[in-house]
Amino acid sequence: LGGTRQKHAKKIMGFYKHNFQFREPFQVLLDGTFCQAALRNKIQIREQLPGYLDGAAQLCTTRCVIKELESLGKALYGAKLIAQRFEVRNCSHHKNPVSGSTCLLSMIEDGNPHHFFIATQDQDLSNKVKRKPGIPLLFIIQNTMVLDKPSPKSLAFVQKLQTNQLVPEYQKQSIVELKEKEGLVKQEGEKRRKRKRAGGPNPLSCLKKKKKKTQEGQEPSAEKKKRRKRKRNR
Repeated sequence: LGGTRQKHAKKIMGFYKHNFQFREPFQVLLDGTFCQAALRNKIQIREQLPGYLDGAAQLCTTRCVIKELESLGKALYGAKLIAQRFEVRNCSHHKNPVSGSTCLLSMIEDGNPHHFFIATQDQDLSNKVKRKPGIPLLFIIQNTMVLDKPSPKSLAFVQKLQTNQLVPEYQKQSIVELKEKEGLVKQEGEKRRKRKRAGGPNPLSCLKKKKKKTQEGQEPSAEKKKRRKRKRNR
């Protein structure tokens, strides 16, 4: 099972790397629910996650997530200790902390420019994350971490990218470069040239026809002149 899980994760990671420019070290934003589930299932996130994602991972959280865990008291003390070990990313709620889920959603606004993964057990948060394209989702199920398959939103976004409707300038350039590399652009150009040749008349054949016409026109007039000469001689 471990092998198939690994293959499955590798395939999904390929999708995000290729279509959404995810690069190592992968930035993984964790909330309190994920830390609590890891503790309960004896999962060593820091040790196990890089192996599962097949690349270096930076585990991070926000002040809001830590504050939320603190406010929930003893029951989530262990989860708070885990979260406190991660890098704290700046959120926009310095003075007025919000719930962990609201904070994490704010971190992936505007197209997720920092390429965050979201690690959560919160179903409501997961559903909201899935409505945004290009955000990998991690959760824990049956004592193992699982990378969710790309959401329909992500798949639809990539389909639009491929049909050139949403391609940003820098990506258009890289698509052209890729096509040139694969020799696709040249082939298209050659096809177009061939079509033009086939469609247009051959200039040489036109010239030949014109010459024939003038020769035919000259022949009768030359014969007439000869006849006139004969008449005069008589």
